[in-house]
Amino acid sequence: MRVLDVAAVSAWATGCVHSLASLRPAIDEINVYPVADSDTGSNMLFTMTGAAKELEAAQPKDAAEALKILARGAVASAKGNSGVILSQVVRGLADSAQGELDGSWLAKALGHADEVATGAVSRPVAGTILTVLHAVALALRGDTRSLAEVAREAAKEAAHALEKTPLQLPALARAGVVDAGARGLVAVLDALVGVLTGTALERDHALEVPTAEELTYAWEVMYLLDGVDEQSLPTLRKELSGLGDSVTVAGDGSGSHAVHVHCADIGAAIEAGLGLGRPRKIRVEPLLTPTPIEPGGGLDRTVVAVVHGGELAELLRAESIPVLAVAEGETPSVEDVIGLLNEAAGRHVTVLPGSVALTAAVDTAAGHAMAADRDVVVIPCVSPVQVLAALAVHDAGRRTNDDVVAMAEAAAATRRGELRIAREESLTWVGRAQSGDVVGLIDDEVVLIEPAPASETNLVAAAMNVLNRMLALGGELVTVLSGAAAPPGVAEELAEQLRLEHPEVELAGYASGQAEAVLLMGVE
Repeated sequence: MRVLDVAAVSAWATGCVHSLASLRPAIDEINVYPVADSDTGSNMLFTMTGAAKELEAAQPKDAAEALKILARGAVASAKGNSGVILSQVVRGLADSAQGELDGSWLAKALGHADEVATGAVSRPVAGTILTVLHAVALALRGDTRSLAEVAREAAKEAAHALEKTPLQLPALARAGVVDAGARGLVAVLDALVGVLTGTALERDHALEVPTAEELTYAWEVMYLLDGVDEQSLPTLRKELSGLGDSVTVAGDGSGSHAVHVHCADIGAAIEAGLGLGRPRKIRVEPLLTPTPIEPGGGLDRTVVAVVHGGELAELLRAESIPVLAVAEGETPSVEDVIGLLNEAAGRHVTVLPGSVALTAAVDTAAGHAMAADRDVVVIPCVSPVQVLAALAVHDAGRRTNDDVVAMAEAAAATRRGELRIAREESLTWVGRAQSGDVVGLIDDEVVLIEPAPASETNLVAAAMNVLNRMLALGGELVTVLSGAAAPPGVAEELAEQLRLEHPEVELAGYASGQAEAVLLMGVE
C-alpha cells in the first residue's frame, strides 16, 4: 500500500482492538508502573475500542478525516494514564494528516506524535511508553521509504526499545517485566504493519526481562561535541535520556560540550551527537557495576534527591542518584514526588530534599496512600550543601538504618553559609542593607553586609569572611556551590584565596544553577 486510505485506517482501528483484547490479560499482569493496579491493558483497550466505534459510526471522505475522527474518539474514551498517552499518539498522527499519507508522512507523523504525547505528561520518565515512542521517532527521522517499510521500521524499533525498558526504570527491573504501556504501543504499531502488509500480527514479544547474561547495559559513552547550537542541547539530553541514564551535557563556555551517558546502545549515543554537531575524543568504557538490577533480586533501597537548580540536578544524576529538579521558588506536586519514588529501586527509599520548602513537600507526598507500599524516609535538609554532605557518607553496603542515621548526622552537622544580593532595602541584625548590597548569612542569620556593587572582588572578600567565621569552629571540608548569578571567575578566585588562608582544608566546588543565592557554602 503506497498511501493510507480510509479502509486502512478503519482496519487499523479494528486490528488495534483485536490485538489489545487478546493481550489485555498479559499486559494487565505486568502493570507495575506508575501504580501496580493491573489495568494498563484494559485502559488501552477501552480507549481504542471507543475510538474505533467513533470511526465506525462516521463516514469520512478521506484518510485524514478518518484519523481525526479516530483521534477524537480516542481522546473522548481515554482511560487511565496509558489510555491518555495512547490517545495523544493517535492525535499526533491526525494532526499531521495533510497531503499524501505515504511513508514520509508516517515518519514525520510519528515524530509529531512523540512531541504531543510527551507534552501531555507533566514529568516524563525513562523506561515507559514515552521512551519507546521517542526511540521510534528518532529512528524514523528523515525516513523517506515506502509506507509499509516505515511502519515495519517503527514496529521493529519499538520492540527493540521495549526490551530496554527494565534497564531504564528500576521498578520494572525489580519486578522482572517490561513496561506495560510500552507493550501496548508495540501492539498498536504491529497492528498497523499487519494492515499495510497483509501479514499476520506479530504478538511474540517478551513480557519479562531477559536473563542477566542477555542484559547489555554496560557501557559508559563519553565524547566532546563541537559546533552544536545551544538551543539543541535540550533535544540532545532528551535523546540520551531515552537511551540510558547518568546523562550530562556540560559546556566549557567556548562552544564545546562534554557529553556523558550510561547506555546499552553505543552507536545511538554517538549518533545523537552526530545529528547536532561534531563529536571528537570519543571514549567507551565498560561499566563494572551496571545500573540494572537482576530480576527478582538486587538492591533493597535507593537514595533520591529533590533539589532546585538544573546544574545541581545534573551533577547528582552523573553520580547515578535519581533526581527531581524543581524550578526555583516552586514546590513539587505529590504526583512529581510519587513519580520519583516509583523510579527508585527497592522497597526502602531515602529522600534528600534541598530546602525547607522541598522537605515539607516531600513529607506530604511520602505520607500519601500511593506511597504506602514503600518505606520512605525523608532526611530534612535546608540547603543543597547538606544534600551533598549526606550523599558523601552514603554507603550502600551498610545496614539501611545505619546508613540513614549516618546521612542524617552528616547533613545536620554541616554548617551553612550563603551570599545573596539584596533586592530591596532592609534592616538586619548587623545593620541596614541597601538594594544591590552583598549580604552574608550563616545558618540563615545575617552576619555581614558588603556595599554594592557585587563585584568579583567584594564577593570573594565576603565569602572568605563567612568561611573564616565558620572555620573558626573547625572543619575539614568546604563545599562551594556557585549560583546562576555568580561572576565567571569568582569560584576560582575564592578557591585560590581559601588555599592561601586555609591550606589544611579540602575544597569541593560545583556549579548549581541556583537563582536566589550567588554562593552556597558548607563546612564539614
